[in-house]
Amino acid sequence: MRLLITKSDPTAQLPTYAHPGDAGMDVRSIETLTLPPGGRALVQTGLSIQLPPDAEAQVRPRSGLALKHGVTVLNSPGTIDAGYRGEVGVILVNLGSEPFTVEKGMKIAQIVVAQVVRAEIVEVASLAESDRGAGGFGSTGLQ
Repeated sequence: MRLLITKSDPTAQLPTYAHPGDAGMDVRSIETLTLPPGGRALVQTGLSIQLPPDAEAQVRPRSGLALKHGVTVLNSPGTIDAGYRGEVGVILVNLGSEPFTVEKGMKIAQIVVAQVVRAEIVEVASLAESDRGAGGFGSTGLQ
């Protein structure tokens, strides 16, 4: 699958896979800003993408930022639809107890490209029974 990319900022860096076999490509910030504890911001990447019609790009957190600093992608996973041609922005939130500075060029998120399956919506009078039924929201317990 080909992912076509344009740069709106000359300092923008193309997404990269860190290791062979990785699902996610690292994306980087083109700006420097500080997120106070509890703060959130739309961080620009300077990139716009063109996906095939049957694909989406999911914007996901980087585990190291989450573990070490409490910084994550707020609407995770964020979805970039195939028809979107604007700049890719990443909504970061600082859930940590200290201010966190996003540096220009810093890896801020991952993008995972995935196939999209379009569902046919069919309204019915009732649904088939299942072993699980309506059990959810912790119905299986903690142990």
